[in-house]
Amino acid sequence: MKKLTLREKSILAGLYLSKFDAEGLKFLGFDNFTEAFNVIGLALGVKPASVKNYRDEFDPLFPNERQGWHKREIRPYCKNIYNSFNALDITNFSNLLKEIIYENHELDVLMEQIAKKEDKESSFAKRLITGQAAEHYFKENYIKIDVFKDYQIEDTTKHGCGFDFKLYTPNSEFLGVEVKGLNNSNGNIALTSKEYSVAQMLGGRYFLFIVKNFKEIPFHDYFQNPLNSKLKFNRIEMTIKQISWNTVV
Repeated sequence: MKKLTLREKSILAGLYLSKFDAEGLKFLGFDNFTEAFNVIGLALGVKPASVKNYRDEFDPLFPNERQGWHKREIRPYCKNIYNSFNALDITNFSNLLKEIIYENHELDVLMEQIAKKEDKESSFAKRLITGQAAEHYFKENYIKIDVFKDYQIEDTTKHGCGFDFKLYTPNSEFLGVEVKGLNNSNGNIALTSKEYSVAQMLGGRYFLFIVKNFKEIPFHDYFQNPLNSKLKFNRIEMTIKQISWNTVV
């Protein structure tokens, strides 16, 4: 498959949501269309309204209750995407969406499959909300927040250092920002042992940034020095049965 432009990726998402409708939402783990527009749009780095508009573009071509943009012909570049991908079934089309939206496609798909095998909650929607979509939201909005506005940003999500972003200036110590996402306007947030330890060490230079309410209109809340804030963290210990496989070489 040729490398798709960002607009083509958005069009593909709109085609999927129009063609498969409620079944497509459920297949990917979304509760409603608004959530799908918000999560996919943010994960791609486009406005959620763009994904909605492309769904509406294709609606006249499918048997659903929405009329869509039925008063005009479908635009040629959208028709090209339709002609190229409309024949895909829901499984193959969903896999295509994961390929074009997941930033770390192979690893994200692998982690999703492992979680399902271990009976843990996992879906395309959940992985994007708790990771990619929330992180893109932060990158797009952090500069508008007074405490962060003078800082430059470095993505540290792949460094395993206990926070997702390093904010820095030439004249001050860096800040560490851990980003979390919630489907609703409230819910449970967990810090890993490493994140908790780093938050202890950095103190006031550690921020917990939470993107909430992907199901409706996303908004954010943040906590400086979260371990010494109104948040109350409970220590949870779990005994895990570890299985290993040995061989002789």
